Amino acid sequence: MNSLAMLAVSWEPELRGYVVVIIAAVVLIGGSYLVVGTNLGARLGFLVVLAGLFGWMAAMGVVWWTYGIGLTGRSPVWVPAEPATIIRSGELLQQVEILEQPLKLTGTPQQNSEAVVAALASEGWQRLDDSDPQRGQAVASSDEILINGAGEFGAGEFVSVSVFDRGGERWPKINETLDFFAFFHEPRYALVEVAPIVPQRVEPGRAPARPKIDETQERRYVYMVRDLGNRRQPAMMITLGSLLVFVILCWLLHRRDLILRQNLARARELEKV
Repeated sequence: MNSLAMLAVSWEPELRGYVVVIIAAVVLIGGSYLVVGTNLGARLGFLVVLAGLFGWMAAMGVVWWTYGIGLTGRSPVWVPAEPATIIRSGELLQQVEILEQPLKLTGTPQQNSEAVVAALASEGWQRLDDSDPQRGQAVASSDEILINGAGEFGAGEFVSVSVFDRGGERWPKINETLDFFAFFHEPRYALVEVAPIVPQRVEPGRAPARPKIDETQERRYVYMVRDLGNRRQPAMMITLGSLLVFVILCWLLHRRDLILRQNLARARELEKV
């Protein structure tokens, strides 16, 4: 029976994690309470150990909150924007409030794409370099939307040509590098230009051919907004909650100490009488 229990603990990661946490809590907290309780008494020792525990949790929460580690919430991610996510023509960018000025496209798909790029640059959109890591994140999110979200394309039927970025300013800032207190921000948007590719015949045993853009079809545009998530929110709640309990416990210990002093002073007065 014992061997079966040990085998279950070894093969179940969740069960093993629960057992490790329970043992750690019993040994560390219980062991500390056993040592302190034998010197201060059961009640006073309990308050002292509990105050130390929540003080340590508050300090740990500050570190988690500062660096975004430990118990974390949702990470930042690109999500579909409103009022439209997939724009099937550059002329519709003004209708969905991406461009302020109307755009008339009468050339080939390549020429229309160049006109859209120029219009976006004139209105403050920044084109990200191919080596920019933010470009890869935006492309991955747009691929997810096109393939699994809207079903616009299948895997291998398109290629991301350009990624444009705008917004996301933060304030207040001391300077360009010191922005630790920049809690307020503007919405950040990304626009991914997608081009359909010519269907390629795959031959067994040969490497697939390089994708070739289909110049007979118009480019599509995926419009997304940045969801900043709540990565530091759990750490913030742990820090503030633990700090509140720590302050209350310290107040109780201080109040008990004052009452003890008053009782001792009163006892001395009675002895003099």
